[in-house]
Amino acid sequence: QVQLVESGGGLVQAGGSLRLSCAASGSRFRINAMGWYRQVPGKQRELVAIITSAGSTNYADSVKGRFTISRDNAKNTVYLQMNSLKPEDTAVYFCNALMLLTSYWGQGTQVTVSS
Repeated sequence: QVQLVESGGGLVQAGGSLRLSCAASGSRFRINAMGWYRQVPGKQRELVAIITSAGSTNYADSVKGRFTISRDNAKNTVYLQMNSLKPEDTAVYFCNALMLLTSYWGQGTQVTVSS
């Protein structure tokens, strides 16, 4: 069983920055992909960014050039640096880890961007 603990959410003004962190524990095998998703009430959870154990990344079009995902494999931790935040980035952000074809989720952290 993998546990994911997120931190770093909060309230920020438009144009500001936040850094999210997600630490994974309890994994007996290598964690393949780690990523961040976000969800607003009434909408489906959507992919924000994902990074493989080899360092390959993929981003949603809406965050390209503003968000950067990185990973410390030794610490099983993934980060999301969010710059130039916009009010439409407001959502609950969830950390995700994929291990042996099983997907694990964190509890979510609220990010609110005021205009």
